[in-house]
Amino acid sequence: MKKDALPPITTRNIKLAHAAASPAIKDRLAEFSSILETGDDRRFWEEMVFCFFTGGCSAKMGLRSIEKVRHLLLSGSQKQLANALSGTHRYPNARSRYIVASRDFLQKDCDMRLRERLLAFSDPMERRDWLVQEKGIKGLGYKEASHFLRNVGFRGYAILDKHVLNSLAALKIISEAKPPNTRQKYLTIEESLKKLARRTRIDFDELDLVLWSMKTGEILK
Repeated sequence: MKKDALPPITTRNIKLAHAAASPAIKDRLAEFSSILETGDDRRFWEEMVFCFFTGGCSAKMGLRSIEKVRHLLLSGSQKQLANALSGTHRYPNARSRYIVASRDFLQKDCDMRLRERLLAFSDPMERRDWLVQEKGIKGLGYKEASHFLRNVGFRGYAILDKHVLNSLAALKIISEAKPPNTRQKYLTIEESLKKLARRTRIDFDELDLVLWSMKTGEILK
């Protein structure tokens, strides 16, 4: 789907876009599920860092940045990471500090056994709240934490980025496409997205990707 051919956001067009993209979307979600089923902790850590990179930036910038630092993720210094990110990420110093600080915390908290740590939560909301509210983990707001959890196979979290928010505003489900700046505001918009999923009879996790692809013309991670 080319960006200049993207359809307007209407309920009818969402259903049509979902029908057309459903096989690709299901394949993408299956890839995420396979990480939860068989992925090792190094992969979980890489996906978390990817979401550090996407905060305030694009998914494509996150992907390019991961390629630059993958070999440094487990032991690279802040300086090494910043140097590797220079010219690729908009905020090489800040993001390299997020990596080192979060890695130090996770080594102490769970010996980097991220998969086990996340599966220990019985409540999905507590799982995400821990990622956002734990002071030792840097760089994850509710959008980024939801993105991370979705990318490692957990279901039921809305990634309220600008594309999804703009879609909800176009549908007049929210009054403006302003990123929610509190937990309660995030949960309120997330619930509105769940209602839209029920109304359109589209799986909630699939709907998130449909709206994203309708605004970008792509189905990325």
